[in-house]
Amino acid sequence: MPWSNQSGGGGGPWRPNPGPWGSGPQSSGPKPPDMDELFRRSQERLRRIVPGGSFGGGLGLLAILVIALIVWLASGFFTVSPSEQGVVLRFGKHVRTTGEGLHYHWPYPIETVITPNVTENRRLEIGLRLEAPAARTTVGVREVPQESLMLTGDENIVDVNFTVVWQIKPGNPETETPGGAADYLFNIQSPEATIQAIAESAMREVIGRSELQPVLTQGRQGVERAVHDLMQRTLDSYQAGIAVIQVQMQKVDPPDQVIDAFRDVQAARADQERLQNEAQAYANRVVPEARGDAARILQAAEGYRERVINEARGAADRFNSIYAEYSKAPEVTRERMFLETMERVLSTTDKIVLDNSGNGSGVVPYLPLGELGQQQRPAVSTPAPQPPQPVLRSPNNNGAGR
Repeated sequence: MPWSNQSGGGGGPWRPNPGPWGSGPQSSGPKPPDMDELFRRSQERLRRIVPGGSFGGGLGLLAILVIALIVWLASGFFTVSPSEQGVVLRFGKHVRTTGEGLHYHWPYPIETVITPNVTENRRLEIGLRLEAPAARTTVGVREVPQESLMLTGDENIVDVNFTVVWQIKPGNPETETPGGAADYLFNIQSPEATIQAIAESAMREVIGRSELQPVLTQGRQGVERAVHDLMQRTLDSYQAGIAVIQVQMQKVDPPDQVIDAFRDVQAARADQERLQNEAQAYANRVVPEARGDAARILQAAEGYRERVINEARGAADRFNSIYAEYSKAPEVTRERMFLETMERVLSTTDKIVLDNSGNGSGVVPYLPLGELGQQQRPAVSTPAPQPPQPVLRSPNNNGAGR
């Protein structure tokens, strides 16, 4: 029967038949569309498109098939955003990976495409859960002790909560080799559960090799790096297509039952370190000063030794030179030495010179120049000195003056 005759009245093959069950229950809601009316409108549109205005013969059917084929082929175009990668499957098997931009694959059901986000950082909490209670708008935190309680290498229990930041490892679209996004989609069944199990196992292994004190204080960064490397090696061995970006330790504390005692121990250790630092600072200040004083004393002693030795050598050389002259002229040398010695001694003493030359006078006038100089000083007023009395010397009484 040609399609043009199916739009008439009466019971055509496309007109629904109530059947033996009647018309069924009547709904009070909106009525379903009339199939006869929809089919009739579609036939009218096709008449305007197909030449001849009739759908009889194979020409109309061929046109419909060509249009359907074009629409089917056009459905193979797909777009990949910059943050995604396209994983193309042919009958369910991975054949290639595409980068960003417009691409084409054989339409469904021959090929399909999956576009996972490979740049999004995903977070996974271990030892705690973030919950939003219905009665409140704030996010609550629920502890999970079966995940966070761990045993250290020195047989202590520690409560560790940490977060793992990860993302899908991008593949290589240029070489079209499996990896990255394809491994993430097909090599592991439950990615988050796998990452959680690996992260907990890696943290327990690293904590089991460490002592409690470094884990609680300055050893956190080393633990984070060790857990990160161990997780990445394990995921790579599984070919999971996952890259671990960062491991962040949120809380590292002893169990609640003994946390007060641990805090006291921490305070005592902090005081110990403070006192040690103060003592070290004092030692750093005193020791250089003592070393400087010792070096100064040694240098002074060395200078004194050199001075004494040089003076002794000079005295010895002077004595040798005088002895050489004495051996040549003993009398002259003795007289000269006597005069030089008397000049040196008498230059620092007050003295009265008596002439014993035998001319009969025996008196030499003496002018006290030193006392006159002291009288000119205005600082202290002293009585004027008496002029010196002449000293008389008689040749008969050996210097008894009057």
